[in-house]
Amino acid sequence: MSEERHVLVLPDRDTAEDVARELTERFSVHEEPQLIRDALAGEDDAEDAQWLVVVEDPTSRLDPQALDDFAAEYEGWLESP
Repeated sequence: MSEERHVLVLPDRDTAEDVARELTERFSVHEEPQLIRDALAGEDDAEDAQWLVVVEDPTSRLDPQALDDFAAEYEGWLESP
């Protein structure tokens, strides 16, 4: 059994929080997703940062395409490994 982690990239914190909540409901994620601010090099303004939602998937049961489609609903995407 391989351990897997999925990273969804979202445009802002509010969206990332919404995605994290929805992940637990829509995909039955058991562990609470982790939110991480991802500032691009040279960015000083927190408003310009992207936000990451990190989802642990220890049993590799989540479908990456479904996660990417889900993130796209929120103007985001699934980061490739």
